[in-house]
Amino acid sequence: MILDRFKVPEKDQVLVQEAALRRTVAQIFEKLGVTPEDAADGADVLTMADLRGVETHGVSNMLRQYVRDYKAGKLSPKPGWSIVRQSPGTAVIDAERRLGVIVGPKAMRLAVEKAKQVGVGVVTVFNSGHFGAIGHYAMQAAEQDMVGVCFTGAGLSVVPTFASKPLLGTNPIALAAPARHEAPMLFDAATSAIAGNKIRLAIRLGSPLLPSWVTDKDGTPIMEEKPVFDRDDFFQAPLGGTREQGSHKGYGFALMAEVLSTVLSGAVPTMLVQGSGSKNHFAAYDIEAFTDLEHFKDTMDQMLKTLRTAPPAPGHDRVLYPGLSEAEELAKRRAKGVPLHKEVIEWFGQCTRELGVAPLV
Repeated sequence: MILDRFKVPEKDQVLVQEAALRRTVAQIFEKLGVTPEDAADGADVLTMADLRGVETHGVSNMLRQYVRDYKAGKLSPKPGWSIVRQSPGTAVIDAERRLGVIVGPKAMRLAVEKAKQVGVGVVTVFNSGHFGAIGHYAMQAAEQDMVGVCFTGAGLSVVPTFASKPLLGTNPIALAAPARHEAPMLFDAATSAIAGNKIRLAIRLGSPLLPSWVTDKDGTPIMEEKPVFDRDDFFQAPLGGTREQGSHKGYGFALMAEVLSTVLSGAVPTMLVQGSGSKNHFAAYDIEAFTDLEHFKDTMDQMLKTLRTAPPAPGHDRVLYPGLSEAEELAKRRAKGVPLHKEVIEWFGQCTRELGVAPLV
């Protein structure tokens, strides 16, 4: 669940309906040379992030970056990618500079198909653009009555514990699992103390970063609340912030994601070759290959309900589990619209005029 400090203030909100957002995003992709089918996949990933309240990875931050990368020739809009290695339960995909939010849905569909055949499907992808919110792909598997898992290795923004320079990306980890009556479990988190895109939100909203979220240029954690003006002023810290607070665990999780996403693909970590693109790991576990599906869902319901109804600590309204607030936000925003910052609406206006697309609002 996104912290209040990163939410768009009501005075700056413009509500946009889901259908309009999907249509406009897809049309922007198409104007950049993407096929209608691929454009719909990309628009789905971005729109669902906003509908679930994951604004860090929705249209506000990511679409403008994708537009820039297509215009600069960093991304290929042409359809296609190649499978460079394959077995009944695995595959390795060279994305050939395709955008991750377009290749990602296809990679997880392939993992799901393999899981249907042999119980588990694992697909790794390298040489790709940004994958967006990887929880989206884990949910693809959950919607097929499977457990979905994703890892990402990309970028150089996070300083390993005791290091003086960034050698890892924010390297998120996601897992989704279906239930019967309860909202699905959906965990999706960066292995850094704060997701990189939250810094973009903080800059837009004028919100300071909390102690130990970032380091100075020598790699020393900054231990006071600090306003954000420019991302180049600091590095990101691993989850935990300092060694005393467990930063070695965030560092280890980031390295785990790097191994499963990058090295397992036969690719090279960004710390060794900069500009080598994003790498991802998609896994689907067919529940019926392990246990009775109905029993699994009933047990998930019991577990998630136990968490949801647990007595809250003083000063708190309730206990959440990963995925509950996203499911609630999804229902709310589908009914009332997605709250976009007025600055984002201004960017949409400029972008649609330049590309000859109908206005978003």
